[in-house]
Amino acid sequence: MTRSRLAPGTGIVTVPGAAPVLRTSGGEFLRIDTGGVTGEALVRRLAGEEAPGEEPQSAELARLVEAFEAGGHAVSVPPRALLAGRTVHVLGDPVLTGPVARCAGAEGAEVRPITPDQVAELTRAAPDHGRPEGRVAVVWCLDSPVPEGLWDTADRLPDRRIAWLRCHREGSHSWIEPLAAAPGDVTSRHIRLRRLAATPAHRELAAYWAGHRTPDTGPHPTEASAALIAALLTAALIAWAEAEAEAPGTGAGAGGTGRQPSGLAARRRLRRVDLRDLTFTEHPVLPVPVVAPLPAPAPVRTRGGAGAAEARP
Repeated sequence: MTRSRLAPGTGIVTVPGAAPVLRTSGGEFLRIDTGGVTGEALVRRLAGEEAPGEEPQSAELARLVEAFEAGGHAVSVPPRALLAGRTVHVLGDPVLTGPVARCAGAEGAEVRPITPDQVAELTRAAPDHGRPEGRVAVVWCLDSPVPEGLWDTADRLPDRRIAWLRCHREGSHSWIEPLAAAPGDVTSRHIRLRRLAATPAHRELAAYWAGHRTPDTGPHPTEASAALIAALLTAALIAWAEAEAEAPGTGAGAGGTGRQPSGLAARRRLRRVDLRDLTFTEHPVLPVPVVAPLPAPAPVRTRGGAGAAEARP
C-alpha cells in the first residue's frame, strides 16, 4: 500500500515539552492538534520511520494523515518534475543556451536545439490537434542587441499556442522579455515600441538597434551571470507550465500562479539584468494594440474645368 509522506518543503518541528508544529512549504508554523495521537507516532508515520512489524496505524492517526493530505502537506506519490512533458527548443549564443538547456532539462523538459529556419517552419505548420496546447516552447538567447527583423517571424509563435521566450544583451544589460504563449501576448515588436515610447532618446535608441554604433565592448555574460539569466528564463517556463496545467488552452499559460514571488505575471514582466553586479529589475509591460491605419488624404481638384486632372497633396 502506498503511504503518504511529508510534502517537499514541509517538516514537523518537535518543540521540547510541547506539541509538534508543522512548518509549511511557505515557511509558516502551524500548531497540530494531534488529539489522542502522540507526536512521536505522527512523526514516525509521516517521515516513514515506522519500525518493521509496527502495529497498524489507528483510525485517529489515519484521519490526521488525511487532514495533512487535504491541506497539501503530505503526498502519496512523488511530485513530477516541473517541466515534465514539455519540449523546449533552444537557440542562440552558446554562452547562454548551454546554461538554459541544463536548467530546463533539470526541471524535466525535453530540450532540443533548433535553427532559425526551423522556428519559421513552426510558425507555418498546421496546428497539431493531437498535441496538447502548452507543451512546446522556443527560447532564443542573444549575447548582443537584436538585429533588425530577426525576431519578426518568431513573434508569430504565440498564434500557434507555442510559448515564445527570449533574451538579449545591450552593453552591460541583458533584457529578459515576457513569455508569450497566446495571441495578444507581448511580443518582441511590442517591447521595441514600448521602449522607444518610454525614452526621450528614441532616435538614438533606434539607431543603436539598427547597428549604427561602435564595436561591442561587452561585458559578456560570465558563468555566474549566465546562470542567473538561465534561472530567470527557466522560472518563466515553469510559471507557464504550471498555469497551463491549471487552465489549459485558455491563454493564461504565461500568466503564472499565485506562488510567484513577484507581483508581475511572466507574460507582463520585462526584466533587466545588470551584468556588472548581478542585480535585476522588473518592469510591467502591456501589448501594443493594433490601431486602424490613417485615412487616405482626399483628392484635390485643380482648376481648369471638367477635364482637369486630379492632384493629391
